[in-house]
Amino acid sequence: MLVVRPAGPADIDALMELAFLSGRGFTSLPEDRGTLSERLALSAESFAGQVEPRDAWYVLMLENDETGRVEGVAGVKGGVGVKRPHFSFRVVTLAQYSSATATRFDHKALVLVNECSDCSEVGSLFLRPGKRQSGAGALLARSRYLLIGADRARFCDTIMAELRGWFDEADVSPFWEGIASKFFRLPFEEADRMITSTDGQFILDLAPRHPIYMELVEKAAREAIGSVHRHGVPALRMLEQEGFQQSGLVDIFDGGPTMTCRRDAIRTITGTRRATLNIADDSDGDQDMQDRLISTDSIAQFRAVRAPVRVEGAEAFVSSATAALLRVDAGAVVQVSA
Repeated sequence: MLVVRPAGPADIDALMELAFLSGRGFTSLPEDRGTLSERLALSAESFAGQVEPRDAWYVLMLENDETGRVEGVAGVKGGVGVKRPHFSFRVVTLAQYSSATATRFDHKALVLVNECSDCSEVGSLFLRPGKRQSGAGALLARSRYLLIGADRARFCDTIMAELRGWFDEADVSPFWEGIASKFFRLPFEEADRMITSTDGQFILDLAPRHPIYMELVEKAAREAIGSVHRHGVPALRMLEQEGFQQSGLVDIFDGGPTMTCRRDAIRTITGTRRATLNIADDSDGDQDMQDRLISTDSIAQFRAVRAPVRVEGAEAFVSSATAALLRVDAGAVVQVSA
């Protein structure tokens, strides 16, 4: 059975393997052991409540409880743009009119902005290719919202998610080639590495200061603005099902869209109830069991599974095997979602 659990320093080899599998442009999973080791250390401190809420970075692992193999990873950041600005491009419309020629027209343009400083972020969602169609993705993605729901006060009122932008069949980013590379003058891989392993000063130094008129940009780059990588389409659909919408912001390197939703409007959070756990191993009530998402209600001991649950009022009945996966006993308070 699959279980979502906190990540820690011991997961470095598994996380490195997932980083290599994630491919080009998956900025939040750099193929850098030092960077990922620091992230896992921060994750352990975050789950232990040893860092300020806005500085926290919770890394979640999707693990096969029978084999012990890590099948996927996801993350939740308590705050964005805390220690350095979080830059994006905003797609804006600039209207122009001339009374002398009786001409009016609109220009679409990209403007560098820093608008996400009051957001928490869900991201880094990646699964092994063979697990993407098994429902594992939904379990891992939705577990992030149960983590937020376990202690909403630790997170911002707005939750954001950045999706990887479009890459063509040759694994080339038209947005990078047609727009971003003109300013940064670096190989994509180098810029991608620097965004996670440096303080980001190079962005402030090199990013464009003035609007970029989209009519002056080649077609392939223009069409990539706000487009999602083919492997990111399922993640986009899951975000939309939770209530996320495109914000008009795009990534400054690959043009992928930034999605946002009010924390208290996320469907998994609004559809979750707290209940007292009870053990029901007898077969008489099996017909009343329904597969539900269930988790602990504590960030420090967070674990989540999808398993048969029978809900009766303020009580949730599960098998002893499910309780063991959650590492809770009868009488514990859990979160249950449809």
